[in-house]
Amino acid sequence: MARAGNRKTIRTASAPGPSKLQRWLDVLAALLSHRYPIALDRLRREVPAYQRAGNEATFNRMFERDKDEMRAFGIPIETVQSGDPPEAAYQLRAADFYLPFMELAAAGGSARRPTTRRAPFTALQTLTFSPDELSLIAQAAARVRALGDPLLAADADSALRKLAFDLPVDALARDAERDERVVADQSPASRATFALLGQALLARKRVSFTYHAMGVDSVREREAEPYGLVFLGSHWYLAAAERGDDVVRNFRLNRMSNVSMNHAKMRTPDFAVPDDFRLSEHARSRQAWELGDQEVEEILVEVRAPTGAATAAAQLGEPVAGHPERRCFRVRRADTFARWLLGFAGDLVPVAPPDMVRKYRELARETLRRYEEGA
Repeated sequence: MARAGNRKTIRTASAPGPSKLQRWLDVLAALLSHRYPIALDRLRREVPAYQRAGNEATFNRMFERDKDEMRAFGIPIETVQSGDPPEAAYQLRAADFYLPFMELAAAGGSARRPTTRRAPFTALQTLTFSPDELSLIAQAAARVRALGDPLLAADADSALRKLAFDLPVDALARDAERDERVVADQSPASRATFALLGQALLARKRVSFTYHAMGVDSVREREAEPYGLVFLGSHWYLAAAERGDDVVRNFRLNRMSNVSMNHAKMRTPDFAVPDDFRLSEHARSRQAWELGDQEVEEILVEVRAPTGAATAAAQLGEPVAGHPERRCFRVRRADTFARWLLGFAGDLVPVAPPDMVRKYRELARETLRRYEEGA
């Protein structure tokens, strides 16, 4: 655990740069993911930046420098002897790893570092929030919840619960919920649509409907063979294959209208669901760019800087033979996919097809222009 003897070093340590900070986060993630000390070679395999070190000597110097600097910031990385024969191993106990204490400044007061510390962790720094800063945090969490994504909402709620150990965020969060906010399209599918599609699924009968495809902003008549109903990203979807097409698409129920079922020969199924189709597998881990009824487009993405976030995101795609730094994504909503890639700030970029590369670059230029205008 952090000790008072580190206090002088903590005050003089400089903040790490972005690349070093990412490396430190990867080191912390690797150490905290193990309940036992891990050897240096194991740590190197789990930290992308260490994998890219040119040779053993370079890696050793990098790790020793990182370890000393993180210890100077109060991160209690332990060096122990482990294995047979004994060798140096490293451990970070979750119970000994603390974030700084947080407190709320008095209304109208300025943020300042308190003169007293809470025992027994006297080496831990304290972060002071002004009421306005805390209010902004609560508003940001409310905006995230309002987007309608249950996973993001859970992350926002978890963050507020953690802050609530030290800060009075509960009342502010309730006020933020009443503020003006971005609201996702939450119009529900009609009960009649649910009932009719359920009947069609049981009888294996084709359905016809008018569908508004938001990706291309078009409305046209569809005829499809329903395979199942799934709830994805706060919306209900019909997994179905259009007549004469083997591709299973997702049609959002609240964009369907004039839904009807083929009533001819009700005792005779119109189609058979393929033996290899599994609704649970079809619905598992669907990303925003995979949803919709547009044609599937294969997009090649290259990892330009294998940070922890970019490396993890790349795993959502499929490997590309002969190109270990590239992944192939099957995308229905190219605009959504381009915006997702832009969030990696150049660490993850599209390299094919040309239309996707152009779309990504235009989006990057437009984003930069907006930031420059607001500067």
